[in-house]
Amino acid sequence: MPSASETASAKAPFFIDTHCHLDAAEFDADRDAEYARAVAAGVAIQIVPAISRDNFAAVAATCERYAGCLPAWGLHPMYIHVHRPEHLAELRAQIEARRPVAVGEIGLDFFVRDLDPAAQEYFLVEQLKIARDHDLPVLLHCRRANDALLKQLRRIGVRGGIAHAFNGSPQQADAFIKLGFKLGFGGAFTWPRANNLRRLAAELPLDAIVLETDSPDIPPIWLGRGRNAPGELPRIAQVLAELRGVDVGTVAAATTRNARELLGLVN
Repeated sequence: MPSASETASAKAPFFIDTHCHLDAAEFDADRDAEYARAVAAGVAIQIVPAISRDNFAAVAATCERYAGCLPAWGLHPMYIHVHRPEHLAELRAQIEARRPVAVGEIGLDFFVRDLDPAAQEYFLVEQLKIARDHDLPVLLHCRRANDALLKQLRRIGVRGGIAHAFNGSPQQADAFIKLGFKLGFGGAFTWPRANNLRRLAAELPLDAIVLETDSPDIPPIWLGRGRNAPGELPRIAQVLAELRGVDVGTVAAATTRNARELLGLVN
């Protein structure tokens, strides 16, 4: 595949999709085309987080094929039923074999009722220790679990990270920011009824926000229930710009700078 710099339009703002599962089966039929569409739209870097030991290889293959895709390695709380304690050693080995931009996707999900909270907290804590040991930021899944996550982050200090798909209170947002975290915003806030998210998107400091799609999930309003893709990020950024009363170039520059600084990406 061509490199991101070879494919991206010189006129397009530069965006970073900080959370994109381009390795997912939903993209098997047109992954090349969707990657090319994203890069042509200015989404020149896409962070691809793992969700379990079993998809480390798929994430690695995606990031080897596409120059703009960078990996994160982690064990996702929604797959707690497949994780085993020995997978933590495999995660460490994976990080040492191919250093990622972050440890992720990790975290807590207290929305899905049949996910054992104690098991989730065990894997979260152990992965925070791994991130701390390797001086890496974390990509946090935080569904209805912000306070529990903040408790563990205060106990086990890591080098910041991203609260992915953030949907908490202004007080929780401030607590994450004080711990060195950025807040991930994507398709969810484009829906008019998402009043809390839209208020946060408009009022939080711009230097605390990064953009994401969570492709193929969390589609923006113009896709309805359809498959999301990283090429939608510029239009998501446009909605954010409109909510904040600034131009999209301002949003692109700020969110890209935020992601670069957090993830240690070279300019």
